[in-house]
Amino acid sequence: MAQEPETLYKLMVLYMLDQVNLPLTGSQLSEFFLGKEYSSWFTLQEVLQSLEESGFLSSSHVGNSTHYGITDDGRQTLTFFADEIFPSVKADMDGFIAENKFRMRSEASVTADYYRPEGGDYVVHCTIREGKSDLFSMDISVPDEAAARAMSANWKARAQSIYGYVLNNLI
Repeated sequence: MAQEPETLYKLMVLYMLDQVNLPLTGSQLSEFFLGKEYSSWFTLQEVLQSLEESGFLSSSHVGNSTHYGITDDGRQTLTFFADEIFPSVKADMDGFIAENKFRMRSEASVTADYYRPEGGDYVVHCTIREGKSDLFSMDISVPDEAAARAMSANWKARAQSIYGYVLNNLI
């Protein structure tokens, strides 16, 4: 078994990202690691940072969330050391993924963020992704931050119906 707990946590993160096959947010990873009491929040953050610095994870920032994905180097490393993870730990991770995969996929595929270009109105960027491709994306200009924040918050709940409306009206 892996000698250092941090090494085991790194392998566990890589395993989860490989199994779910989509980027996960820091809070989704925390939900598992803290919920199952495998690690503290601080240790998990150190592990994520170390994996990213080593090139085993990639990250992107969407709104207030950081999304982590496994890289090819991370996948290759996992193939060499996956046996270092106890079968019971793998079973915990597999169970968590099975119970939460639909929710995690939905959370990762529907995103909204806003920004303010220099001297202009706020722009809200709304996206629906399928895998690594954008299925639907739109930018909407709004006059103030309150409207941008509200639109970003409402996008997750209304994305499917808006997408359906646009699709039906264009076809």
